[in-house]
Amino acid sequence: MKYTVQIVGVGGQGVLLASMVIGNAAMKAGHDVAMSEVHGMAQRGGSVLSTVRFGDGITSPLEAVGGANLLIGFEPAETARNLSLCNKDTAVLMNLDPILPSSVAAGFDTYPEVDDIVKAVKASVPRLMTIGATDLATEAGRAVVANAVMIGAVAAAEGFPLDKDLLLETLLETVPEKFVDLNRKAFELGYEYYVSNRV
Repeated sequence: MKYTVQIVGVGGQGVLLASMVIGNAAMKAGHDVAMSEVHGMAQRGGSVLSTVRFGDGITSPLEAVGGANLLIGFEPAETARNLSLCNKDTAVLMNLDPILPSSVAAGFDTYPEVDDIVKAVKASVPRLMTIGATDLATEAGRAVVANAVMIGAVAAAEGFPLDKDLLLETLLETVPEKFVDLNRKAFELGYEYYVSNRV
């Protein structure tokens, strides 16, 4: 078994934390693991891509174009921009909350309608689950734990080979102790959302 997770978003959203949690959980489960450095501008607002590959005999984090088993999109436009990483069988988990680039905030560009992005992604990859991770994180206590919501949703994804309890345990080991309860709540909200919205 070989499994490839591509995580895309913008700097400041916790893409690196999510890739660390998934990679470390896979190692605990006894898999060979290879993780890429975060590509792109990891500063706040820049595009970020991280790859986690795990399974038997994994030696490189590099995956062929279209080879992702799972694409986790922390931001809608970044998800759409990275669809070349997917194939028709790739599962896609996409956060619906946009982060507007500075050019949009300054009025030089416009951001596409999120509904239009969802339609475009769905036309390319049928296995799409959308989630308002920022809203769920706010419900948990703080918008900043949207990444924990996303990890919780991943734990519920069909065919994802890592155990829910293992992912949660690894997440809680990774975050500062004072944020453990907050992250646990966010994770559970993400998990419950995915389970209750499965088609």
